[in-house]
Amino acid sequence: MPRSNESVYHLSRRQLLRSATGQAMSLPIVHQLLAGDLRAADEYEPLNRFPRMVHEWFVDQVREAEQRKLKRLEELKTKADAEAYVKSVRAKIRQCFGPEPKRTPLNARVTGIVERDDYRIENVIFESRPGFFVTANLYVPKGKVHPLPAVVGTCGHSHNGKAETAYQSFAQGLAKQGYVCLMYDPIGQGERLQYVDDDLKSRIGVGVGEHLHAGNQQFLVGDFLGMWRAWDGIRALDYLLTRPEVDKRHVGVTGNSGGGTMTTWLCGVEPRWTMAAPSCFVTTFRRNMENELAADTEQCPPQALALGLDHDDFLAAMAPKPVIILAKERDYFDVRGSEEAFARLKRLYGLLGAEDNIGQFTGPTTHGYSQENREAMYQWFNRATGVSDTKAEPTIEIEADETLRCTPDGQVALMQGSRSVFDFTRDKSRQLTASRKSLSLSKLQTEVVKVLRLPSRPEASPDYRIWRYLSSRGYPSPHAISYAVETEPDIHAIVYRLTEERWYSRPPQQGQRAVLYVPDLSSDVELRNEPLIQELAKAAPDTPIFTCDVRGVGESQPDTCRPGSFHSAYGNDYFYAIHSLMLDRPYLGQKTFDLLRVLDWLASIGHTQIHLVGNGRGSLLATFAGLLSDHVQQVTLKNSLPSYVYVAESEEYDIPLSSLLPDVIAHFDLPDCYRQLKKKHLRQVSTNERQ
Repeated sequence: MPRSNESVYHLSRRQLLRSATGQAMSLPIVHQLLAGDLRAADEYEPLNRFPRMVHEWFVDQVREAEQRKLKRLEELKTKADAEAYVKSVRAKIRQCFGPEPKRTPLNARVTGIVERDDYRIENVIFESRPGFFVTANLYVPKGKVHPLPAVVGTCGHSHNGKAETAYQSFAQGLAKQGYVCLMYDPIGQGERLQYVDDDLKSRIGVGVGEHLHAGNQQFLVGDFLGMWRAWDGIRALDYLLTRPEVDKRHVGVTGNSGGGTMTTWLCGVEPRWTMAAPSCFVTTFRRNMENELAADTEQCPPQALALGLDHDDFLAAMAPKPVIILAKERDYFDVRGSEEAFARLKRLYGLLGAEDNIGQFTGPTTHGYSQENREAMYQWFNRATGVSDTKAEPTIEIEADETLRCTPDGQVALMQGSRSVFDFTRDKSRQLTASRKSLSLSKLQTEVVKVLRLPSRPEASPDYRIWRYLSSRGYPSPHAISYAVETEPDIHAIVYRLTEERWYSRPPQQGQRAVLYVPDLSSDVELRNEPLIQELAKAAPDTPIFTCDVRGVGESQPDTCRPGSFHSAYGNDYFYAIHSLMLDRPYLGQKTFDLLRVLDWLASIGHTQIHLVGNGRGSLLATFAGLLSDHVQQVTLKNSLPSYVYVAESEEYDIPLSSLLPDVIAHFDLPDCYRQLKKKHLRQVSTNERQ
């Protein structure tokens, strides 16, 4: 979606206090600047008076979710209570992850064998879904009596996937102790890049980049990348259990970082594991939120927080089977949360009479599946299986990536019949579109409210704060005043009203008509440089003009996660959007609610005939609010998104998660809204259209 000119966002106060010649400004000019009395658009830092509002609201939401969960745990008093709790979290996890897809033939084949003294490595390819190839290395011990205990190894974020040193190390370490180990490449890593260029490199970015790009898009069709990745692990287990070398009574799963995520999720969605050891992931959602730690799409299960789930619940789904949490003292996954998760599980396992089956080990170093954590995993699995009494890791000899390669050219994308995640997303979008029925206005409104998860609005108009006049900041009027409209507890939408004179009090009541402009990114910036606002001011000079910064943009744009990250794929805008899905309140729905409450506020001061104008990201809010509010009589949209189908069926899209809605294509699409808005004199404008 088009963005406003961002150059103004990067001007420091020191730069603002320099003249064009590089000489320091005179003191009177400095005073004028600080008072807001200069008009040039590039002489102002964008107003951002509520930069922590969004983050602190989310912290409160996650804390409340955690407290509800802890209260439930405190209520467990008996073994029967604990068993009922385990059953309930399994059901909630299934609700988050969705139903399993149909099991289809694995079509597994061995493409090469590497012989070593005490084990062999088989390079294997199987299909977790038709045409969706998974590359894996099977480590099979030599000189052992079959069947043997087995482990599925899940990889963390690494360019070379299963060939990464840490993952080769624990696969070899297990094999040398008498375990069959299957190590497979994750989606978007190793030999399974989804967006391959002519040089067999990722066009999007290995690991995180591909996970976000594929996963964010999947939400539109009701899929979750975490389930896709977990399904690969489940099918890896299916393959492992076809092997005659494997003892079906002892099958475990372990992995680190992103592999620790998959190990944790697999404990929750697959009941056949008999032991597990997630490394460098398990903490609490609260710690991640408070610490501003962004996580991949697949690490944030939709509805998880709304359903009262936390990391420990996915391991609770395994209870009373043996599980050890492997953590690191200096990890960015907060070890305090690891200890909290362990304490919760310790009590649950105690009620089940299996307190010794839950463990924790914290290594002294930073993030990674280092030797001390691997050895803790070996000892835990050995305790469960009795296969070995080895405590130290055997000698490891790292193989070259090429030795472990399963495909002829190094990427499954070049294999005949290969399909990418995007291929499946596009096809599902087409199926949903073909099956979706046309909607009347009332039914469309119902679907919009449902998909956006819009709560009921209070009958009372919102309270608001009155801020100082903004003076002249290069706006189309000499003055402006701002109001902080409380849309829900601790959340304010910042509304500006342009005025011809200084104004310090509540808005003047000047008729029923008013214009309400919803910016792409910042009212303050766009009031200076957006031609559409100039056009509106000239077209109706006697009509009051308001603008509205909803949560997360303009006045409340966060600068969390890391400075200047708002527009990055792993930045704060994504961070709050993905947590919104875990809270089952889409970020776009929250923002639309803000806008609807501002419309209620305008009606309370007499403006009941609104010309609603949305630009860029703001056009989505204007679309939904215009559809739902009786106070809106006219709608203008600039740079509006043509459809959600367009995003779902574009391999290289550039729409942030904050502008997407989960499962929307099954219910409606934007053209449905635009057709209904024609009754409100809809006008759609593009950047290239003459204004």
